[in-house]
Amino acid sequence: QVQLVESGGGLVQAGDSLRLSCAASGRSITTYAMAWFRQAPGKEREFVAALNWSGGRTYYTDSVKGRFTISRDNTKNTVYLQMNSLKPEDTAVYYCAADPYRTDYAGTSDYNYWGQGTQVTVSS
Repeated sequence: QVQLVESGGGLVQAGDSLRLSCAASGRSITTYAMAWFRQAPGKEREFVAALNWSGGRTYYTDSVKGRFTISRDNTKNTVYLQMNSLKPEDTAVYYCAADPYRTDYAGTSDYNYWGQGTQVTVSS
């Protein structure tokens, strides 16, 4: 079993930055595909960003390209989401997800492990 714990969320103003962290425990996630998703009130959960096992390949939804950066430190068993130029529409609960059966993003939301989420609120 893998436990994922997100942190770094908070209340910020439009244009500010936040860095989310996803710390994994229980097993090494070194070979896992990892991703961030988010869910805004009244909306379905949506894909935000993903990366392959080494971090050499990254993927983003169009609305965050150029503003968000996903990365990982396999020595720390941790994945990050750097969020710059935040907008009110980025307000959501952000979830980290891990897929132990894939080493790269497969274009799905079918991840085996999920964190509890961290709230990001961006005021205008």
